[in-house]
Amino acid sequence: MIPEITLTAWQILLVKIGVILAIVPTMTLVAGYAEHKVMAHLQHRLGPMYPGGFHGWAVLLADGLKFLYKEDIIPERADRRVFSLATFAIFVPAVMVYLVIPVDRSLIVEDLDVGIFYLLAISSVSTIGILMAGWSSANKYALIGALRAGAQLIAYELPIVLSAAVVVMLSGSLSLVDIVEAQNWPFLIWPPGIGLIAFLVFTMASVAELTRPPFDMPVAESEIITGAFTEYSGMRFIFSFFFPEVANLVAFAAIGATLFLGGYQPIVPLGVLEVIPGFVWFTLKTAFMVFLFLWIRPTFPRLREDQLQKFAWKVLIPVTLALILVAGAWVLYAPEALR
Repeated sequence: MIPEITLTAWQILLVKIGVILAIVPTMTLVAGYAEHKVMAHLQHRLGPMYPGGFHGWAVLLADGLKFLYKEDIIPERADRRVFSLATFAIFVPAVMVYLVIPVDRSLIVEDLDVGIFYLLAISSVSTIGILMAGWSSANKYALIGALRAGAQLIAYELPIVLSAAVVVMLSGSLSLVDIVEAQNWPFLIWPPGIGLIAFLVFTMASVAELTRPPFDMPVAESEIITGAFTEYSGMRFIFSFFFPEVANLVAFAAIGATLFLGGYQPIVPLGVLEVIPGFVWFTLKTAFMVFLFLWIRPTFPRLREDQLQKFAWKVLIPVTLALILVAGAWVLYAPEALR
């Protein structure tokens, strides 16, 4: 007879954290490799081919080993304590965001009643870390990059919050599981127009939130080297810049798939599609969102800083405010059969 194992709340929490720390780096490596290959094919080249033997699958592992052997240098004039703490302020939110994303009905670390609120809150904390990194480096390029990042992330968090508010109004819940269950048809498709426009706003604002091209002014190599992370090196650079960037890329892709594409639900409500496990649907939809983010990078040129701010404040925010009014009218006055 197998003895029953009872875990305390702290032990359960440690197990959940261990699962997240095992899954997130794996997804980051896969997404990073996909970025190399997708960009290569979009630019009509091969991309990495040799590390690992088969199409360069081990290129990111090789890069990680390379940074492991590099010296960790802290500038003499830098504020050493803030310089070091900035890494944790950027890395920890990039991992914590995965706690409430439902991979399937029963595959979720923590099903919070305010899951979407938690996501929006925890994803904003990294802004503080970027400002800490830029200020503490005692480097003008790092400070300029940090100020650019702060202004950009504040501007584009609003469209993300407002587009998520549209989804919350349509589903009637802040729980991500409830939001998924409310989508008999993905919000991208139904209600007509409302979800599609909110999805487009969310996607564009997410690319800006990730500071990826064409919204990569905070880390524009040709202008300010690597922005707030110019003085970072070795593994500190990996855990401050590269890992959080790719981890957040997958996280925003998963959030977009959950809010607008039905998450682990079938893409259309047909009984024959329900035999496919929910986590497979979630993986496919997240992969589609990741590809969308990767496709945008080599396709569009970088904007100027003033164009970036105008696009947020004069286009995306007014559009999402109008969408909230339309979504409210739909919830109040649309016939029950259409909802």
